Amino acid sequence: MAATANDIGARLDRLPWSPFHRRMVFALGIAWILDGLEVTLVGSLAPILRRPQTLGLSAQSVGLVASSYLLGAVLGSLLFGYLADRSGRKRLFTVTLILYITATAASGLAWNIGSLALFRFLTGAGIGGEYSAINSAIQELVPAARRGRIDIVINGSFWLGAAGAAGLSLALLNPAWLPLFFGWRFAFGAGAILGLIALALRTRIPESPRWLAGRGRCREALEIVGTLERAVYQSLKKEPPLKPRPMTTGRAAGFRITLTSAFRIVWTHYPQRALLGTILMASQAFFYNAFFFTYGLVLVRFYHVPAATIGLYIVPFALSNFLGAAFLARFFDTVGRRPMMIGTYALSGLLMIVSAALFRDHTLTVTAQTGAWAVIFFFASAGASGAYLTVSESFPVEIRASAIALFYALGTAIGGVLAPTVFAVLIATGSREQVFDGYLLGAGLMGLGALAEWLFGIAAEGLPLEGLAAPLSSQLPPGIPPSGPDPDRDRAP
Repeated sequence: MAATANDIGARLDRLPWSPFHRRMVFALGIAWILDGLEVTLVGSLAPILRRPQTLGLSAQSVGLVASSYLLGAVLGSLLFGYLADRSGRKRLFTVTLILYITATAASGLAWNIGSLALFRFLTGAGIGGEYSAINSAIQELVPAARRGRIDIVINGSFWLGAAGAAGLSLALLNPAWLPLFFGWRFAFGAGAILGLIALALRTRIPESPRWLAGRGRCREALEIVGTLERAVYQSLKKEPPLKPRPMTTGRAAGFRITLTSAFRIVWTHYPQRALLGTILMASQAFFYNAFFFTYGLVLVRFYHVPAATIGLYIVPFALSNFLGAAFLARFFDTVGRRPMMIGTYALSGLLMIVSAALFRDHTLTVTAQTGAWAVIFFFASAGASGAYLTVSESFPVEIRASAIALFYALGTAIGGVLAPTVFAVLIATGSREQVFDGYLLGAGLMGLGALAEWLFGIAAEGLPLEGLAAPLSSQLPPGIPPSGPDPDRDRAP
């Protein structure tokens, strides 16, 4: 019989956790560390970039720079997500990383608001493409029993980058070390250096066998799976299980996909999953982008924190976010996806309402307020990572990267692109009441995400990807999109 994605997926899922998996997670997961580095750098640099001896930006211009990065991430995700489904995960996670390295290094050479916004747009495009290509590759290479916790921890590693950027800003923005004119420029170079390290590590990561099988390239897929099995069991000094039944390596049915057909398949054949993914991604995008991109501005404007010490307040906040994802990750595979998503979204929204009221009423010191925000995002970080997990495991292999791109783009466009600019305007008024209203909006959106998960969430823990959404190429001749009902869609298998 011909090899299928189901056969190959089963062999990948039965592999024990090994040094290969750890190397793969580090080499690919570094994308989230880079994103955290970039987002936090802009937040930490925002007050510095407003000074005449740097770029002399206004508060609105700082918000525009943040929104440029997010807009680039949206468009880059769509373009590179489609290409990752068309040309492969490995090729695209190399291209997107090279784009990121080049653009972030150029950001340190910016001479005005226009050039900085352009370079941040291109940096965002690289990171957006990373999300699509890498989420797909990780989902397709990690065994099913660990898929949830690994995905949550990797997405949560964003905050390791955030903490690193905050510490970096403390050193580079210290006038005793470097003049401000140079310090902020060198800060952007850190991301480029880390990206070059990741680029070297990724040369050892193979193409996704699931993607190859979905494209009808079963011989290549089987060769990679066989190589992985030998390497994994040899590294663990274990005997491999019984060999899989003999199968031919003839060309299985491939499935040709476009971004338009992926959008149609997602919304026509998986409408409940599509609605859930949109709400989860949009609500967490607004909640995070509105808050974090303007974090430094809030501290300076309302708590009179010196701009050069913003990093001192970002480090504990970032570590709380990472620890939340790391600590809660295993429960997504044990307690289950739905209860954890509902709990993290609802609790972070409720806690934000309480914190916003205390902020409005001048109740807390800057240290206590930072602690309150850290508690909120301890839970929110696991929920936001769970949103990426949800959209990346809910759709067939042939359109997985395109689906991730679509929902990342929809969520960021709806909830993220405008959020930093809107909050920058609210902060510029100097009114705590208006900022309070913005926080309430973010809390309400997280509540909406919890409700959507309760209505449409899927019990996906421990199940193979092929069981959650059957490969299109296993059902149809090449190039023909599905038109009838799919027994797997919009219900837990």
